[in-house]
Amino acid sequence: MRCHVCLNAHLLSAQAGYRSAGINGYIFNLLRALPDADPDVRYTVFAGPQSQPPAHDRLALRRAAWNTESPLRRIVWEQIAQPWALRRAQPDLAHGLAFVTPLLSRVPSVVTVYDLSFVHYPDRLPAARRWYLRLFARWSCLRARRLIAISHSTARDLAQTLSLPPERIDVAAPGVGEQFAPLPREDVERFRALKRLPDRFLLFLGTLEPRKNLPVLLRAYAQLPAEDRAAAHLVLAGGVGWMADEVFSTIEAHDLGDTVHLPGYVSADELPLWYNAAEALVYPSVFEGFGLPVIEALACGKPALVSDASSLPEAVGDGGLCLPPDDVGAWTAALARAIHDPQWRAETGARGRAHATRFTWAEAAAQTVASYRRALRLETQS
Repeated sequence: MRCHVCLNAHLLSAQAGYRSAGINGYIFNLLRALPDADPDVRYTVFAGPQSQPPAHDRLALRRAAWNTESPLRRIVWEQIAQPWALRRAQPDLAHGLAFVTPLLSRVPSVVTVYDLSFVHYPDRLPAARRWYLRLFARWSCLRARRLIAISHSTARDLAQTLSLPPERIDVAAPGVGEQFAPLPREDVERFRALKRLPDRFLLFLGTLEPRKNLPVLLRAYAQLPAEDRAAAHLVLAGGVGWMADEVFSTIEAHDLGDTVHLPGYVSADELPLWYNAAEALVYPSVFEGFGLPVIEALACGKPALVSDASSLPEAVGDGGLCLPPDDVGAWTAALARAIHDPQWRAETGARGRAHATRFTWAEAAAQTVASYRRALRLETQS
């Protein structure tokens, strides 16, 4: 069955460095993989004039007449201009790649939902954006033929929190790029010297914000003997988000300034080197839609210590340890094991690499096309 799908990709950034990050990375990599998933599906990609979608002869690009990089302009395009764009394109299906579809469109739809942080952690968004997502995402999900979650955890959350039928929810987990792999030792040591990194360190990667649960990690690290902290430093890499003051005050309160490092935002092209240089990834977050840094670290052969909350157990598989997010003692013991047990690091890292091979963009695209076909079969049966 041949079909035509329109995809709203207006969240794609103009900056190539963000292609591997968050929602933008998911959209970019999915678009790149979709044309090869099924030759009978053709696509029209709606994007802003500022964005850089991948090029393919079965991805017809339609750019908006005005810049949609700001949230307000993007919302106006999604709800006012997109219905007219869909009428002109006449697709069989419209795919909202980020939470919402237009209220005024009658085209059958599929919606991708990354997480419900705007419900569970509303303060992390400006009030207008929070209101828009809480109202329009719920309405879009209720109206859509199929919903695509990026993890089984998010799928369960959609069913439980928004009371959506589980049988309408599909899962298309993100993939891991080929650049995430063990790298030559000389390249890693050259990077370590360039960045003036310690010989050994544990790595956290993500925005410094409350749901990342970093004060618990810091208190656990502070309980290690001083010689352990001197042997393996802690690197908290990522931009400073909202309400990050407790991170800095906890570092100061426990006198961790000599062994805790905050290098700030890490560019996408350097990520594999950061993972390769670390002993292990530490990810104590209390809520994640998927937890992409976990699977990226595993693909580089590094074990991960993660909280047992939301999607993180399915991301880590048997490539690390799952710990209660609020149990400081359990985190201290796990950190000590990661520091002192090279056999555990090697064996768990090898299992993690095998687990990471399950997550590919080709598989994400295949699951997405399968969702399209379920939506269109519903139309045929109605």
